[in-house]
Amino acid sequence: MEGKTALITGSARGIGRAIAEKLGELGTNLIIADVLEDQVKQTAAELAALNYPTLAAVCNVTNREDIDKVLKNATEKFGGVDVLVNNAGITRDALFIRQTPENWDLVMEVNLKGAFLMSQATARIMMKARYGKIINISSVVGLIGNPGQANYAASKAGLIGLTKTLAKELAGRNITVNAIAPGYIATAMTESLPDAAKDAFLTTIPLKRPGTAKDIAAAVAFLASPDADYITGQVLQVDGGMLM
Repeated sequence: MEGKTALITGSARGIGRAIAEKLGELGTNLIIADVLEDQVKQTAAELAALNYPTLAAVCNVTNREDIDKVLKNATEKFGGVDVLVNNAGITRDALFIRQTPENWDLVMEVNLKGAFLMSQATARIMMKARYGKIINISSVVGLIGNPGQANYAASKAGLIGLTKTLAKELAGRNITVNAIAPGYIATAMTESLPDAAKDAFLTTIPLKRPGTAKDIAAAVAFLASPDADYITGQVLQVDGGMLM
């Protein structure tokens, strides 16, 4: 990965930051893109202190002007973008019957439309270079559904459909497109779940533990590397055997 450049959305913290750290270890130039301005600057500074070439990019993935600005800066600093990780995502949970149209639209805008806009803009750079890797962070919820998450599950299922379509459309330009479907991952979001809910999740996982952000980062690093050059259109479940 030495000399390659990766743009990771939602990378100011959590899984996105873990992905950036892992790719940085492999010699990748990093673009830390997130809507959280203070956190973006802090994370970028901390990664730069580790001697990882880093660009801080405040970016709302639903705003095409923000995206174009990030890609312009990335091209000026690093010469382009070789790897795109669409990790930015939000939840607005509620039972389907109580789900508001506003929260449905918001989750779809960030989780699905944001990935579409970012992929479309970045693919143009990759097509000219005749090389690129797009990795979408979906979820096992997009494969099996989950009560209270109709909007989130639909957005993550949509990401899988987007992944497979882009894989077919972009293969001729040597661009691979894959998705990762994390299972129950220990994050700040899942930490707030009631203990009973956590225990219920663990009973469905053969490995009997939640995953970590590093587990997801390792899978991204593999798909982003030359070792995965002949893999495209796939959904890699990182779930401890939760969904078999």
